[in-house]
Amino acid sequence: MKRRMKKIAVLFMSVVMVLVMIGCSSTSEETPKTGAEDNKESDNTETKGKKDASGVKGVLDGMDVPSLEGYTIGVAVLGTDHEFDLHAYQGQIDRIKELGGEAVAVDGERNDQKHIADIENMITQKPDAIIKQLGDADVYEPVMKKVSDAGIPLFTVDLVSQYSICNSTSDNYLIGEELARNMFEDLGGEGKIAVFNGFYGVRVCGIRYDMMKYVAKDYPGIEFIEPELQDVITGAAEDARKKTLDLLTKEPDVDAIWLAWDTPCIGVAQACAEAGREEVKIYAVDGSSTVLELVADQNSTMYGDMAQNPYQIGQAAVDQCARYLAGEQVPSTVYSAPVYVNKLNWETAIKELGIELNVK
Repeated sequence: MKRRMKKIAVLFMSVVMVLVMIGCSSTSEETPKTGAEDNKESDNTETKGKKDASGVKGVLDGMDVPSLEGYTIGVAVLGTDHEFDLHAYQGQIDRIKELGGEAVAVDGERNDQKHIADIENMITQKPDAIIKQLGDADVYEPVMKKVSDAGIPLFTVDLVSQYSICNSTSDNYLIGEELARNMFEDLGGEGKIAVFNGFYGVRVCGIRYDMMKYVAKDYPGIEFIEPELQDVITGAAEDARKKTLDLLTKEPDVDAIWLAWDTPCIGVAQACAEAGREEVKIYAVDGSSTVLELVADQNSTMYGDMAQNPYQIGQAAVDQCARYLAGEQVPSTVYSAPVYVNKLNWETAIKELGIELNVK
């Protein structure tokens, strides 16, 4: 019996020694965190928070926008000759800098092939994101796919694409509807309207046109003159002047002229003045300063313009880009509110837009 108890005691002591050795081994392999290292982790978190916070509020929602410090953002603009394009582009450049990022920009100078080549070259530079502004969706979809395939986040301004994470724009459905409704009501629900329709493939122009025709279904007294006129980009004002003069010669009963953008309106208004057709009313979209000055001029036939805020639209695109890069969820589209300006409300409207006109 004693021998048996002795064996049990020896076995018990052996087990205890093994457990002690395992405990010592675990203790030596695991290095406990010290207070200094805890502080280091805390400091890193605090530093990251400071880096991500820009102190800038979103132009559309007033919410915090993360910093772009350390990020390079490519800005690809089709052209800067049109006032809307220039202001939207400048809004992006200024906002990127304000958020601490670096902007790399290319201007296509209204040449599709040059612009595509510029974007392809930009892809090889591997920026953290690219913002593509305007253009015919069909023409630019292949190169936007290349941006997406390269793993570069793509954002757009006034350009709908399946590859765009977020498109910053005005509500062009509202623009098309409100402009059309005001035009038809100004005419008393009846009259003959000439339409410039040269850029239906540019999605924003197509939406405005479609909404205008849709609203027209409620005004059976409205007649559209055929064939439609075709506006151009290069020399838009002079080209529109010549086409309008020809139209007014052939069509003595034109009551209004509609355009999807407003640069050609300068030439249209000149043509109406040259032809002595003060009764013709011109309606368009964008809100460029020169055209708004024509709206304010009671002697001009430029009557109504849906004014956008292109600088804000450009800023809003960058805000969403910064949020996405910071890991936040972003909507597929953000909208800046347009303002309708006509000869009756122009003084109030330009105050709402926050702009000044050279009006005597």
